[in-house]
Amino acid sequence: MVVYPAVDILGGRCVQLVQGKRETATVYGDPLDCARRWIRAGAEALHVINLDGAFGDSGTNAGLIRGIIRETGVFLQLGGGIRTLEDARGWLGLGVDRVILGTLAVREPGAVATLAREAGSPRVMASVDARAGRVVVEGWREAGGDYLEWARRFRELGAGSLLYTNVDVEGLQQGIRKEPVERLLAAAGLPVVVAGGVTTLGDVTALKGLGAAGVVLGSALYSGKIDLGKAIAVCR
Repeated sequence: MVVYPAVDILGGRCVQLVQGKRETATVYGDPLDCARRWIRAGAEALHVINLDGAFGDSGTNAGLIRGIIRETGVFLQLGGGIRTLEDARGWLGLGVDRVILGTLAVREPGAVATLAREAGSPRVMASVDARAGRVVVEGWREAGGDYLEWARRFRELGAGSLLYTNVDVEGLQQGIRKEPVERLLAAAGLPVVVAGGVTTLGDVTALKGLGAAGVVLGSALYSGKIDLGKAIAVCR
């Protein structure tokens, strides 16, 4: 199982939010410095989210993200504000290893199929962000359909993997909820990277036991509740 330290960018700074709410942001400094910190600690992959893009201003952090791509040299998956095929193609062309399609995948499912054909399924990750079992889009402000049905549809469209975020527990540092993860893993038929609520090494161990392909570490990593090196050792 792969560990993905989160580098979430808002207003040019690396931040962590609670429940995806902008006003809850805790700032942790320069995004590139944070990325380098996690790489020095053993990370071989990064999970970069352009939060300004998710909130509707996709161009704000483009320069910073290009710098992270250029200077880190590790596997990088990127989401946030990818609203068109042109956005996704642009990031892939700049060297992002995998783009995460959230709102675009739900609003225009054909975009998943098109990008999978063009770039290859391994470079296309569909985001299953769910609250109470329902997919949420537009910065988690609008609800969609059943998260399991969307997971199956994304597989049929050619996505190579899924990012599952349990919005109910995201950012709270109170632990994961195993049942919705188990249900998704049983239904998806694709590698699933799990985010939301991962607070302890026990959570990481549990997700590995369930068969998750990866885990995103965010708030608990930045607050010191999880040691990255130990998490990586568990996953290996």
